Amino acid sequence: MSLAKALYIKNVPGWERTLRILAAIAMIAVALAMLQAPWSWLTAIGGAAFALTGLFGFCPMCAMVGRRLTPG
Repeated sequence: MSLAKALYIKNVPGWERTLRILAAIAMIAVALAMLQAPWSWLTAIGGAAFALTGLFGFCPMCAMVGRRLTPG
């Protein structure tokens, strides 16, 4: 296995990727609706990070605990 493949192995299934993207859109929308709240930017950044895990199919935290997709 090449180094590039070893660094990028999907560990989030398709149905969860969809849910992550939808949840991220909701998080960002709520954060932008409440811009005067001090935590709104942190929520928007968290939503963006959550969206990236959905788009790429790789979650670093899931990889840290050893989560892998079953083949098939």
